[in-house]
Amino acid sequence: MYIVIIMRILITNDDGVTSDGIIALNEAVKDLADTTIVAPARQQSGVGHAITLMKPLRAMPTKIGEDTEAYAVTGTPTDCVIVGSKNLMEEEPDLIISGINVGENLATSITTSGTLGATFEAAYFDIPAIAVSLQVKHEELKFKDGVKSIDYTFAKKIVRKVVKKVLEHGMPDGVNILNLNIPAHPVSDEIVQVRLAKRMYDTDIEKRIDPYGHPYYWIVGGLIMEEDGDSDVHTLRVENKSTITPLSTDMTTNVDLSKWLD
Repeated sequence: MYIVIIMRILITNDDGVTSDGIIALNEAVKDLADTTIVAPARQQSGVGHAITLMKPLRAMPTKIGEDTEAYAVTGTPTDCVIVGSKNLMEEEPDLIISGINVGENLATSITTSGTLGATFEAAYFDIPAIAVSLQVKHEELKFKDGVKSIDYTFAKKIVRKVVKKVLEHGMPDGVNILNLNIPAHPVSDEIVQVRLAKRMYDTDIEKRIDPYGHPYYWIVGGLIMEEDGDSDVHTLRVENKSTITPLSTDMTTNVDLSKWLD
């Protein structure tokens, strides 16, 4: 007698439930496990690990693509992880995947990413998590009927490879999250382990005046390129290779403060 164990994957994102990236992600892994899609009803990029506490949440069954069932949640990616794993799914998921994000998530600025925010919440539940992001060259995008056309073929292949490893072997010791970034123009199928670069953008603020004379502000920033070849920014953007960075929720720095406190 054989006992068949069916693994369960919760899929979310921060681009919204109607994003083509979430459909592509589901297509890449749906034959590996029982998948449930729970994603924000609207675009939630840049919300980080935000959680909704002061208003109710709704999870509306919806259909995305031609025939894919999903839940649209009126909240953040973190909310989706909580609602999905604690209520919508009959059992807690074995793995949570956030993506495929439109645009890379690199360097220490990943803390502002809604894509990564979902994975941090998963990790706090002791659920393995993968954040998946695809580099997009906006100047190369093709538009059909006013809609951006992005090719997810290679990204699906790479994420499938990583997901199979996690489902078969679990996460490496001490790792809660895998941050996976896929280049727009890959040179090979290689996935390179890298560290997070210190910064990706030189953040600044622009003050402008509206037609009524009132000031308003835009947060802007130019790209910083690290020359050091072992960073995620350099490996993805210069070498055009897929990158993977193991992350931990333990943010404690191993430093002795006894003398400093005296």
